[in-house]
Order: sequence, then C-alpha cells, then structure tokens
Amino acid sequence: MAKKILDEYLFVDGYNIINSWSMFAGNRHEKLEECRNELINIMVEYASYKEIKVIVVFDAHLVKGNSGTKDNVNGVKIVYTQEYETADHYIERTISKLDKRYRMRVATSDRLEQEIILSRGGTRMSARELEDEVFSGKKIIRKNQRTINQQNNYHFGKMDEKNLEKLKKLLGDKGVD
Repeated sequence: MAKKILDEYLFVDGYNIINSWSMFAGNRHEKLEECRNELINIMVEYASYKEIKVIVVFDAHLVKGNSGTKDNVNGVKIVYTQEYETADHYIERTISKLDKRYRMRVATSDRLEQEIILSRGGTRMSARELEDEVFSGKKIIRKNQRTINQQNNYHFGKMDEKNLEKLKKLLGDKGVD
C-alpha cells in the first residue's frame, strides 16, 4: 500500500535568497532588515497561493549569546538560528525529524546544502527557480483579479429595462443617465 503524502513544506534559506535575487541587490547591505521583511511578505503571499507550509530560516549563528527565535507571520514560520547554528544546519536537522510522508523542498543555491537535502529525502529548488515560481504566481493572481474585476464591472453595468425604470422612479428628478 502506497504511503499517503501529507502536507508540503518549503524551507527557505533566507539570506541565501536575499543574496541571490536581483530585487534585493541594491539594498541587501544597507537595508538588510527591509530585505528580510520583504522576503517574509513575499513568502506569506506565496504560501497562501500555493497552500503549503513555508519556513524561512535566517542565520544568526554569529550573534553572541543568541538562543534563537521563532515567530509566525500569517502562517509562515520565521526562524532565526541560535548561536553557532547555521540556517543549513537548522534545515537539515528539521528535515531529518519530519515524517517522510511530508513533501519537503528547500530553496537555496548552496550546492552542498542541496546535495545534503537530496540525501535526506527532500527536493531542492535553486534561488532562481523559487524567484521564477513566486513571480509567475503573482502574475497569475493579478491576471485573475483583473478578470474578476472586469466581470463584476460588466455585470454591474447591465440592467434590464424594468429595473432601470424602477430606479428612475426611486431617484425622481435626479435621473439615471
């Protein structure tokens, strides 16, 4: 009997993505916090659109005395690793603990990390592949929203003669032209 696949998890190596995506190129050194927040917002939208669990992991291994923090932003788990723990190590350890019936993907362009993830039963996604998938999804959402808006405007603008006459009587002298 085949195992039923449970939810999908996408682990995102936060700083690796920030350092790889062109949209962050001008800001990643001066405005790192803004880049992190923007990436988190993008991942929240992506997780909602794809209906998957997203965990964004940021290295904080060089922060003295750091015990690590975990947060949840609109369903996306945000992890800042503890002192001496890299994002790679956190992702590897977490994937090793997860039930193998979960689909696990890791977004990073770190070649070594990709190979380790593959050996642990996960699949890899490069930073570029994630960027393409995220922004093609955004285009689809915008196109669908425009179509819905156009349909709503079309239906709103159409009124049969009987209802149009009733509306004119209600409005009196103001008219409906």
